[in-house]
Amino acid sequence: MNNSARDTILGSIRAHLAASLPYDQQELETTVPSAVAPGRTQARVSLVELFKHNLEAVSGHCVITHGEAGIASALTRIISDLQKTILRAQRIAISDMPAVERLLHLTDLEIEELAVTPSAADIFGFDVGITMAQAAIAETGTLVMDSAHERHRLVSLVPPVHIAIIDASQIYATLGEALSLLRNDREISPAVTFITGPSRTADIELTLAIGVHGPQELYVIVNENGSLTEPSAVTPGLVRD
Repeated sequence: MNNSARDTILGSIRAHLAASLPYDQQELETTVPSAVAPGRTQARVSLVELFKHNLEAVSGHCVITHGEAGIASALTRIISDLQKTILRAQRIAISDMPAVERLLHLTDLEIEELAVTPSAADIFGFDVGITMAQAAIAETGTLVMDSAHERHRLVSLVPPVHIAIIDASQIYATLGEALSLLRNDREISPAVTFITGPSRTADIELTLAIGVHGPQELYVIVNENGSLTEPSAVTPGLVRD
């Protein structure tokens, strides 16, 4: 490499590092809320807000809602908006968690195809992947996906859009707290995936590219009203062309 090319690359790196300083300071100023007694609404709301803030700081989207009707409404809005873009959102892959399919059937979406955990050969043809998450980390805006609980690894990593649904009670302050929950008196699954925002990478000049090695859009729907384990009596409405 000649001196001119090297100087150009180093100059670009210096410029990008200088431009990142305000974001570095923002990261330093982000703190986890002080501990509050377990079960206190104030503590849970604080963690939800911190998770939302840190997820959106890395280009993710967060929708806070209440109950299955609220989640179905959020799914309808997100997917309907995506259908108006080049992302299409007509072929939807979902995990094997029964609650995910139940929630989709509470919407009035019109789609071309819905598949539960498509094979590795087929998953690349889908526009959107929808899963649950087993935990989330507020201090980094990170989702924790444990494959021992749900078959969601390909669905969450391959389609251009990933939509994850999580209960507010599953959001924890730190990585250590989340891992302690997953352990729960047993060995941690050998396949635990951590997702922080859309897929991103950068070349030697620190030029950021989104969606190169995974989803280019990440949406997280946070349910602040109980758990999603119980079925709903709402009439199904999903329509497939």
